[in-house]
Amino acid sequence: MHRLNLALVAAVAAVLLGSAPAAADGWLPNAADATWEYTWTDSVYNTTPTKEKVTVCAAGRAGCTQGTSADGSSFQLAWTTVGEGNAPAAPASAGTVSFQEESLGLVNTDWQSNPPPPNFPILCATLTSCGNSLASTYYNLIWGTRAPTLFEPILKGTSWSTTGGAQNDIASTSDYLGTESITVPAFPMPVLAAKVQSQITQAGALGDPYGSGIRTVWWVYGVGPVKIEFDHAGGTGAPVTTAVLDTTNQTPQTPPPDANYFPLRVGLKGSYKWTNTKYLKQGEVESYSIGQVANGSAQLTVASDVGPIKVNGAYGFTTRLDGVTNLYGTTKSSSLAKLPPLGPRSLPADKRRHFFTPFDLMIYGFNPVIPAYPAPGNSWSGGTSGRDFAIYGVTGKAVVLGVQTVKVPAGTFKALAVRTTLKQAGFPFGSGTRTSWFASGRGLVKLVFRHGDGSVSTVELVK
Repeated sequence: MHRLNLALVAAVAAVLLGSAPAAADGWLPNAADATWEYTWTDSVYNTTPTKEKVTVCAAGRAGCTQGTSADGSSFQLAWTTVGEGNAPAAPASAGTVSFQEESLGLVNTDWQSNPPPPNFPILCATLTSCGNSLASTYYNLIWGTRAPTLFEPILKGTSWSTTGGAQNDIASTSDYLGTESITVPAFPMPVLAAKVQSQITQAGALGDPYGSGIRTVWWVYGVGPVKIEFDHAGGTGAPVTTAVLDTTNQTPQTPPPDANYFPLRVGLKGSYKWTNTKYLKQGEVESYSIGQVANGSAQLTVASDVGPIKVNGAYGFTTRLDGVTNLYGTTKSSSLAKLPPLGPRSLPADKRRHFFTPFDLMIYGFNPVIPAYPAPGNSWSGGTSGRDFAIYGVTGKAVVLGVQTVKVPAGTFKALAVRTTLKQAGFPFGSGTRTSWFASGRGLVKLVFRHGDGSVSTVELVK
């Protein structure tokens, strides 16, 4: 990992005391009194069950280099084997690991500990100053997955790639596999966990192939990781590292819903038909596809099939904890349809947006398109400053109505309805009420925009 403090003294461990329970939520709580105890083993290099106690660092605590930030977005955990009743053969360990909560999820920012036992594989290309170790529960958690350690929002189909290690020489690709009921010593009655599997590759270490393999982590909302299993590379008889949660004062919480109402998935494609009661009575059919995806961001391309608008466009979207956000939209087009102009007046005419595709209608106004974990009653507004207002000059409010049954030519869907009121001063076609329906795993399936000039645009998924 980033570094091991070869001179870390036992005093680090001596101050890691337990404290009273407290309410907690999130995928890794950081309340000041939070504690966890794990037992970990390695089928080849540490066959003696080894208990570690993990606590949240507080400012001034010996061995900790930071406390939890005022808003709780950055925090440090400390672990120790001291006082855990381990057998003499169990490795002694003490260290810290730091995290930052970002819009893309939980990011590991630093770590330090005593060196791993001498019998463990050397996870660097040289013997000297090796900052990598897998001799603890949390080292197995962050191995190869630092930024982020856990991607959020965690939705169906979530996948991300990242690196780790002292020299960023460990690469990984992680996939959310869905939820699964699991029992561990801390929770003998089954609890619901998010299951994340990572394919990890390290090349060039003296201890190859120990640093490579498949790691599975079970995360319980309100608690953190409750089980880690690392199946190291090497074929039959290869080591397996396992860590399980023995005790904690944290309480499992109901995880947020994982329905993905705007999936950014390579290969997703479809066609829409767009009509307007005044200006596109015959309709415009356009197809889209997603061809590039990386860590929750994607590029979507659109092209016309049939109708009076000839267009090729590209749109960028990203999914983060603040929702699905449109990053850009560019089109090359020519049109026989005479649509009314859009504002805002603050921009010259050649810099103003136009409605050429269904996605122009969908993203028009302000971000996010939908929240990360939408629920009925969620609402957000468009302000009078910032990037979106500079582009669109639109004010208004969006609200999540809930899941509704929607029938379109492509089929019948249970779809999340979002209603947005829009006001673009001086431009009635750019004002009105828009309702968009998003189906889990499919994205936009229908949109109805009742414009301020009395016309109505309707978009439906046809295939």
